[in-house]
Amino acid sequence: MSQRATNPRARDRAAAMRAAQARAERRRQLLLAVGAIVLVLLIVAGLVVAKLAGGGGSSSTTTAKGGAASKSVASQVTSVPSSVLDKVGVGSAQVAPRQVSLPRLTAGGKPRFLYVGADYCPYCAAERWAIVEALSRFCTWSHLGTTESASNDVYPSTQTLSFHGAGYTSRYLSFTGVEKSTNQLVNGQYAPLDKLTAADQKIVDTYDKAPYTAGGIPFLDIAGDYLTSGSTYSPEVLKDKTREQIAAALANPNDPIAKAVDGSANILTAAICDATGARPTNVCNSKGVSTAAIILARAQTKSQ
Repeated sequence: MSQRATNPRARDRAAAMRAAQARAERRRQLLLAVGAIVLVLLIVAGLVVAKLAGGGGSSSTTTAKGGAASKSVASQVTSVPSSVLDKVGVGSAQVAPRQVSLPRLTAGGKPRFLYVGADYCPYCAAERWAIVEALSRFCTWSHLGTTESASNDVYPSTQTLSFHGAGYTSRYLSFTGVEKSTNQLVNGQYAPLDKLTAADQKIVDTYDKAPYTAGGIPFLDIAGDYLTSGSTYSPEVLKDKTREQIAAALANPNDPIAKAVDGSANILTAAICDATGARPTNVCNSKGVSTAAIILARAQTKSQ
């Protein structure tokens, strides 16, 4: 693993992945803006025609696709055996969070993990699997939802979980999960879902840009100690897989899905352990997390 970590090609791939995710987000926003203008023109034309015909207009609201996660999926993603995580190590994870020195992010006296994403976003879809798995080592999840990325985006309809309405309980960590938009277009824009608090919006506005992150979603702030935007692995590995297939694959250390998701979960866990003071010790001192902590530290050295 240390050879892969110090390979310039691996660093180039990680940088290219970050740049591709940022470009995809900018392209998505541009297409949405153009689509909104076209849609407005079509609506105006339609209203004119309807009025001339003596008819009336009506509008409808579309809700996001999804529901509650099944017991089997929730159980599998939150109970990946430690032996599997130890064997995977960092797996095929390509991007590590960047260590920063920001104002301490806490809630209730505990370090806070802030996630900002959206249902339509394929990179958010990928990252949620790793986040749920990593945080399950520190907390108990409840009411996890399901969703999928937009069908007209890159990596269309990537199956995933949702933090909208989810609950969590932990002695070590606080979690805030915000899904800003659904995966359904309404009047040319993805319909709004969760809203950031003013304080969290300020964090995003301040740090979701260079030199801190590449910009875009998912945006992660781990206790003010680590930042990242974009997914830590490519959503390509989840292509055409159901949630059930993804969840079941996590327990097989030789499966490409496990290498991506479990490896990313170990890296996120190592960053969280840094924030919690290496608690709980059985998690933070495990082989998989210790390996990820070495890679995480090397990534910081190379980024400086």
